[in-house]
Parts: sequence; C-alpha cells; structure tokens
Amino acid sequence: HAVRNLNSVGLQPDIILARTSFLLDKKRKEKIAFHCGLPEESVISAPNVQSIYEVPVNFEKDNLGNLILNKLKIKPRKQDLKNWRRLVKNIKSDKQPVKIGIVGKYFGTGEFILADSYVSVIEAVKHAAYYFNRKPVIQWLNAEEFETQSAGWQTKLKILKKYDGIIVPGGFGGRGVEGKIAVINYCRRNKIPFFGLCYGMQLAVIEFARNVAGFKKANTTEVDLETPYPIIDILPEQNQKLAKKDYGGSMRLGAYPASLKKGTIAYSAYKEHLISERHRHRYEVNPDYVERLEKKGIIFSGFSPDRRLMEIIELPKEKHPFFVAAQFHPEFKSRPLKPHPLFREFIRVATSH
Repeated sequence: HAVRNLNSVGLQPDIILARTSFLLDKKRKEKIAFHCGLPEESVISAPNVQSIYEVPVNFEKDNLGNLILNKLKIKPRKQDLKNWRRLVKNIKSDKQPVKIGIVGKYFGTGEFILADSYVSVIEAVKHAAYYFNRKPVIQWLNAEEFETQSAGWQTKLKILKKYDGIIVPGGFGGRGVEGKIAVINYCRRNKIPFFGLCYGMQLAVIEFARNVAGFKKANTTEVDLETPYPIIDILPEQNQKLAKKDYGGSMRLGAYPASLKKGTIAYSAYKEHLISERHRHRYEVNPDYVERLEKKGIIFSGFSPDRRLMEIIELPKEKHPFFVAAQFHPEFKSRPLKPHPLFREFIRVATSH
C-alpha cells in the first residue's frame, strides 16, 4: 500500500526497508519484491533490535551499503564491520553494571521520564561504558528534590552514594539550581566521581567558591543579578551585544579551541595539548575570580589560548578521584566506536569507585 501511494504521485522506490519484529525470510522478500516491482535484493530486512548500534550490522547482512553505492553509480567497496560486530556482541553480553545518576530538570512531565532531553549525554555514557565492557545503568534524579525547601533533602542526598558516578548536565535558568549545587557539594565532600557539563561546570565553580573559597553568596548573574560575587557572569563584550538585542551573537556557539594544562586529569584523558570542542552557552567563569579560586585549590585545566575563557575545571587527584567539569558539551563529539576522552575517563574511574 505504501508503494502504491508513492506510485500514484509518480515515485518508485529503489529500496524497501521492511520493518518487522523478526528477520524476513526469502519467501516474504520475494512477495514484497513481486508486488512492488523491485528485484528481491532491494528488499532489506529491518527487524527489531536490542540496541540501535545493531542496525548497521543487520543492514549489511542484506548488503545495503553496496546496494546504495550501485544505485548512485559509485564503485562498491569491501566491507569491514569487525569493530561494529564486536561492539554489538559486547552490548548484548552479560556484564557488570556501572550505575550513573544524571541530575537534571528537563526529563520529568507528570509520571513520564523524557530521556530524550539528554539523549546525547545518555549515548556518550553508553559509548564509554561499552568501551570498558560494562553495562550502563542510568537513573534520573530530579534536581528540585535536593533543594533545601524540599522535605528530607539531606536524607535524599545520601542516595547519591549508591551510584558509581554523578553527572550534572547542561541547562538554563534558575529552577533546580540550588538542588544541583547541593548534589555537587555532596559529591565533592564524599569523593563520589562527578562530571559537570556546561551549566554543570558553572555550578561546580559556584559551589567551590561558596564552600571552599569563602564567597558565601557567590552565584551566576543568570540567576541572581544582585549577587555580591558574580563568579559566573556575562563578559563585557557580550553585554555590548545584549544591549543591541543581538541575543544570538551573545552566545558562544560551535567549535572553539582550548589549551590543556599538563599533569591534569584533562590532559591525561586527551593526551594532547590543544583541543577543539563544541559550545552552546552565554555565561562564562568571571576572569576577575580565577586567580583567587586557584589559590584555594581549584584547577583550571583547560582554557582558551588567550587564557581569558575557562573551559575545564578539576580538583587534584589526591583530593578527589574524579571531580571534573567542562564548559563545553563533550557529549556532542562522542561516538560509539570512539568514546569522548572525558566520558571515557569518568567511566574508568566510576568502574573502580
């Protein structure tokens, strides 16, 4: 019926991907091909799979790659899905779990969990877990439940100890911020592996400023314009753009270079001095506080080549097994066969935690 509808507007498909709950046998392929006016090899089985990373392997069983190349009059090439097959086998095998808690605010609506809000983060965790032959077990933690006005918030914080690692991902606005800061504080004091992403990094700097550096009312001007210690702020050049209502131009979007400090967790993860990562944010660590925070023990292990923009923060290994946060979004560059270096290092420490 789908093909007939296409034919009625003058379109004839070259390939049919047949979605089923099972692998198509030869007889069913013949029938579909006959009724749709296609050769049998153009009917590709697309059965249900346990993992999306099994999809390419299944398609290649029916030679889809070379079929597409032939249609486009491109010379077919030899296939080598050895690494993909190994990945799929690894995903489907029984293995020890690694439990990761993600503390956010965008995934809850009523009784539903909207995991797609953080899909890039989820997949990046999976990539790194598979790399270490571990089963990723990801649980959602509502940041608002850890805020001081929430009943039993201190008791709720104790559940963080049951996780091998905690991630505070990106976000915007003031809702749930104090809950995230409370989580970061608990992870820092109890040496639970912690990984902050974008806003998660900014809140980690605020937590350190308040509870270690002595800036008790430190905050981001995104949340509190009257804070006496604007640890996270709009930079002067961004303010000029905001004054002109050039809101898009006031954000740091896309790829930016960063230099890494030798001898740090970040440097050992990347194994290189200069990196490039993708950004999507407006506020920055205030350069006026960098030196004072460093004197109190925080390490700015990644920064822009002119040292004006702070990109990665961490605590020394002797003080915390893994307390790292990035101003950029490392999850955007993670791949199934090539986990992002920071996610890989986070999961490595989490598995030993």
